[in-house]
Amino acid sequence: MSAADKIKAAAETVTGKAKEAVGNATDNDKLVAEGKADQVKGKGRDTAEDVKDAFKN
Repeated sequence: MSAADKIKAAAETVTGKAKEAVGNATDNDKLVAEGKADQVKGKGRDTAEDVKDAFKN
């Protein structure tokens, strides 16, 4: 996994956590849902890159 891909996955996960926290603080269910979706995308991207790395070795 390249460093850029790791950064993108981590940034997406962190952004999702922040959105979820703000959504919870403001009772904004849409923002909470977006935050959770961003976290899933970030974790999915990380997992996909790990699988790619496993096949490269």
